[in-house]
Amino acid sequence: MSERAARKETANVVWSGSWVTERLGVELVGDGRPDGDGELRELLGLALRRNPKRAHLLVSNVLGKHVPQKPSVVYGAGFELGRRVRELLGDAEAGRAVVLGYAETATGLGHAVADGLGVAPYLHSTRRPVEGVAQAGGFEESHSHATSHLLLPEDPELLAGPSAAGAPDGPLVLVDDEFSTGNTVLNTIRALHERYPRSRYVIVALVDMRSPADRERLTGFAEETGARIDLVARSAGTVLLPEGVLEKGQALVAAHEPEQEPGTGPERRPEQEPGTEPESADGAGRARGAGPAAAAPAVRPCTRVDLQWPAGVPDGGRHGFTPAHRTVLEPALPAMADRVAEALGDARRVLVLGFEELMYAPLRLGTALEDRLDAEVRYSTTTRSPVLAVDDPGYAIRSRLVFPAHDNPADGPGDRYAYNVAGAGFDAVVLTVDSAADTPELHASDGLLAQLAAHTDHVLLAVVPSYVPPHAASALRKDPTTATAPVTSSSSSSSDGSERQETTVLPEPLRGPAFSSYAPDEVGWLLQDLSDAELEAPTEEREEAIQSGGAHYAESLPVEYQPSERYQELFRAALDLSAARVARAVGTVTETVLAERGPRPVLVSLARAGTPVGVLMRRWARHRHGIELPHYAVSIVRGRGIDANALRWLAAHHDPADVVFVDGWTGKGAITRELSEALAGFEGFDPEIAVLADPGGCVRTYGTREDFLIPSACLNSTVSGLISRTVLRADLVGPEDFHGAKFYRELADADVSGHFLDTVAAHFDEVVDAVDTGVKELLTADRAPTWEGWAAVERISEEYGIHDVNLVKPGVGETTRVLLRRVPWKILAKRGAGADLDHIRLLAEQRGVPVEEVDGLPYSCVGLIHPKYTRGATGADGRAVESK
Repeated sequence: MSERAARKETANVVWSGSWVTERLGVELVGDGRPDGDGELRELLGLALRRNPKRAHLLVSNVLGKHVPQKPSVVYGAGFELGRRVRELLGDAEAGRAVVLGYAETATGLGHAVADGLGVAPYLHSTRRPVEGVAQAGGFEESHSHATSHLLLPEDPELLAGPSAAGAPDGPLVLVDDEFSTGNTVLNTIRALHERYPRSRYVIVALVDMRSPADRERLTGFAEETGARIDLVARSAGTVLLPEGVLEKGQALVAAHEPEQEPGTGPERRPEQEPGTEPESADGAGRARGAGPAAAAPAVRPCTRVDLQWPAGVPDGGRHGFTPAHRTVLEPALPAMADRVAEALGDARRVLVLGFEELMYAPLRLGTALEDRLDAEVRYSTTTRSPVLAVDDPGYAIRSRLVFPAHDNPADGPGDRYAYNVAGAGFDAVVLTVDSAADTPELHASDGLLAQLAAHTDHVLLAVVPSYVPPHAASALRKDPTTATAPVTSSSSSSSDGSERQETTVLPEPLRGPAFSSYAPDEVGWLLQDLSDAELEAPTEEREEAIQSGGAHYAESLPVEYQPSERYQELFRAALDLSAARVARAVGTVTETVLAERGPRPVLVSLARAGTPVGVLMRRWARHRHGIELPHYAVSIVRGRGIDANALRWLAAHHDPADVVFVDGWTGKGAITRELSEALAGFEGFDPEIAVLADPGGCVRTYGTREDFLIPSACLNSTVSGLISRTVLRADLVGPEDFHGAKFYRELADADVSGHFLDTVAAHFDEVVDAVDTGVKELLTADRAPTWEGWAAVERISEEYGIHDVNLVKPGVGETTRVLLRRVPWKILAKRGAGADLDHIRLLAEQRGVPVEEVDGLPYSCVGLIHPKYTRGATGADGRAVESK
């Protein structure tokens, strides 16, 4: 959009600074041109904040921070300034320049300036330290709410600037949204000039509001350093501050703030856009923003959208962003916008909401959406800065949402803000954060997602992978507990033999409906999608290869068992019979976890048997306590360990001490031991597993120690989100990949995953009292593992001449797996076992496997895999023979 069109669009509205001017006498005065005053009022409004040094706040209408604006207007403002800088410098000097933007407000503006310049790398200051990245400098912003700025370039020589032979280093272009006193710029140049002296600086801003004294001070500083300092601004003027304005402003803020409860803003009409007069006076009222203590919304807080951010492209300029990165990002933007547009459906008024320093990625996503949607698209971001909200058309901040910080900030927890969102009439919000900010706090009942859900019909969450320089990523691999962002790796060599650097970022978790039939917020799969790979092998071929040592069981998949109608009837009957029992076990294990590992544990289920249990535990926590527990699924393979890359991802996004591993049940405890051994090289993780049923006596945290039928064990993928068991094969899973699995989309008609979950969850209310009583007893009981199951398995292995505990599968769940996936030899059933084994008897009958009733069995049943399997021993159909 042209500057003239943008000005025309903002004409004939109440100036959003008049409220402050009328009460404090603060005025904006242009630079003396005929339209100078009007231009400033188009660009700026006024608000008040609680700040000991400056009560007023200049609120830009084209920055995209506090006031939602068209992305094209925001991007165009910065891009045009970049073009002007290039004209000032000339092509040769522009090619040697470095652009530096200021956190947090100007990170997106600075990046747009760098795009306009076209040929210069970009870096912005940050308030987020990154483990393993050395500081290349820092400075203070004296009037800011958060004062300290860090400079963390991936390339330590970036700020030195490229130089031509015999020529001084290239110019440094500093970009901020406004120049009010010039102190921040002086502090920056002074700090950098000592370490990286250069002969030229260019200062860029949307508005230059310095007083004559401030201008003289910058001139004197330039003479002192001997450097040339140029200034490029879209508009200029001054702020007239009457005597005593600071004290009067603080008093005015104090008088209005008690009227606003924490987490709220003034009531707004839904059709009224911030900074404008309402279109009509009879609009329906809009409820106040949800406060931190408010209950979780009835609807799911968000729909995840997988942007498929291009690998190796940084999320922004925290560590540097080069023209080469831009050439990869630009062609990828349309496809990312298409994915968002598809999820938006028929939304007519859309806000793309960025996150603090992450301004550029959501801005560019917004510009691409504008090109693809007929809907109105606006853009703004959240902020650290506390500003007073007043619902008046002559005031720049009409409403505010207050929510907890959600990126584990170095300076500790605190409030964050989103302005002019509540009551603005957006029917969809696309929240865009980096993966370091995709934390439990974001998804909590008082978090930003829940706050947004109270003010719009549709919230989408798009997560951009947080970029970590390769040298820092290497350190994270050695000590994952220090991670603050996804692990990356580097490779170097280009087609022409020259050295170049590429970065592979561990991807975001896979989510439904793109991967699995579960809702996207139910579970994130830390797996790679191998749906297109041919992995299934006949059961008899797999068994022969596994027992002969020719292949590992995780290198292939059994053919998915498709149950007969009779078997499906048994599943439905078993579910009806056991749903309340399962619900009680879910409640018991979840309450135990919350009591001993709270307040907000991170559930990590062992795919795939543990995943339905993890989903149910998450549902219990939400239903009973209104809390949203993060839930991920990871792969663990007997004899190969847990997926190390998945652990690194978890350590990068959560405190490892909060991770609670979840499985369906214990058999003899092999996976319990496997997990403990696998975690030995990863500090901070607790190897304890929480299970629904622990008949083997292998763990401390369980719902019950009875061996009973858990209906999710009756089926394969069709009760587990249509996901296969996990795969680990060298030709498919590289050293930097997650383990793999398949999504059986073609089995959707047979899927009962949601039915299983809903049926169990329907019994939550009726088992609450029993759960509370049981948990109270458990928390004071001796729950030390007895390993009774392991002893029984060793005894059975020797008694039946098997001599391999891996071929003895105890418990209802494991026995079912034997009948569905392996070549069974015989089934041992506890004498007198009832309906819990009906499906076992049916499967055994279908496969011609004998069921032998025995006394003194500590489990309901035990499945024995044929100990000396060959296709000749069992027949071409794979049916096992009876022992002689």
